[in-house]
Amino acid sequence: MNLLDALKWRYAVKRMNGAKIPAQTLDTILEATRLAPSSFGLTPYSILVIEDEETRKKLQPHFYNQPQIGESSAVVIFAAHTTINEASVDAYMQEIAEQRGVPVDALKDFAGYVKGAIAHQTPEQLQIWAAKQTYIALGFALVAAASEQVDGTPMEGFDPKAVDAELGLAAQGLHATVALTLGYRDAANDYLSSALKVRRTSDKLIIKK
Repeated sequence: MNLLDALKWRYAVKRMNGAKIPAQTLDTILEATRLAPSSFGLTPYSILVIEDEETRKKLQPHFYNQPQIGESSAVVIFAAHTTINEASVDAYMQEIAEQRGVPVDALKDFAGYVKGAIAHQTPEQLQIWAAKQTYIALGFALVAAASEQVDGTPMEGFDPKAVDAELGLAAQGLHATVALTLGYRDAANDYLSSALKVRRTSDKLIIKK
């Protein structure tokens, strides 16, 4: 299945059949998600992958009892970092130095640029910025899942504070921003499984100058 066929095949599945995703397939989706771009490459978020059935059942009320939470193979929570500061940048510079095999001092100009950029933002603005980065990762996860013929349903319909409390995210410096259920469609019980995908036509959506 080529990319466009995979994207035409996918939809926001409402019912899943509980089948487990093979570990290698899930790892491929997660690796593609890890490779998503983010501003400065800073990646100011963490990705929680919840396969444990009991934990997913505990989360379900916080997702207004949407069935995909319990029926999926995994629930992926994208959680923005609640603190983004110079220490965050220093940790990132250390990762660059280690992975590229360069002295961390060689990155001081880049580090200064990033620190200057975040210094001009309020904590609230940095939270909004971090949350936006999670949506880029979510997009990569959705495309990767479709390419593996795994169904993925993006979800904003949940109580973030309740999810934070259930998973102890605040203590980890995290805040849930968006979620994704991964699994396989239950076509017999999903009214959307045979529905035509409707999007704005190219002539109405795309403006070329």
